[in-house]
Amino acid sequence: MSGMKHPIFIRPLTDDECDRLEDRLRSSSAFVLRRCQILLASARGERPPQIAASLGCNDQTVRNVIRRFEHDGIDACLTRRSHRPHRPATKLDGEAAEQVRALVHQSPRSFGLPTSLWTLERAADVSFAQGITSERASSATIRNALRRLGVKGKRTKHGITSPDPAYARKKGHATV
Repeated sequence: MSGMKHPIFIRPLTDDECDRLEDRLRSSSAFVLRRCQILLASARGERPPQIAASLGCNDQTVRNVIRRFEHDGIDACLTRRSHRPHRPATKLDGEAAEQVRALVHQSPRSFGLPTSLWTLERAADVSFAQGITSERASSATIRNALRRLGVKGKRTKHGITSPDPAYARKKGHATV
């Protein structure tokens, strides 16, 4: 029985906290109502599995609410937080992104591809094959990594010219 954890309860509520929770039981928000019910039940000495069964939720949810109350207080506990990460995770860290940049500055033919043009898909495939990424990255991941490094994904429009004096007329555009 030594491996068993002690049940989790909230600290004794102050009269003000108890009144605030009971007032919020009339909230139109199901989120606020459920949290008030959890905190008041815990203050009465009910254990998380009992509270979860009576409210139709998971006992881990009950524990999370109790911990949030203990850590952040009543107002924070009754406020819904965003589930989005504070900072989106980058799948290519600085060193890997630099390696991808070096990769796309080489000819795809040097990696056995039958073309001289890079696409984001090709860069993702080659970066995985070369061990730069541990799993195949999406084209969006490659694009974002290159964008962070200032690499633009635009092709040269009129980079090829000919010594033929009639080249511009034949091609129908002006050369620079």
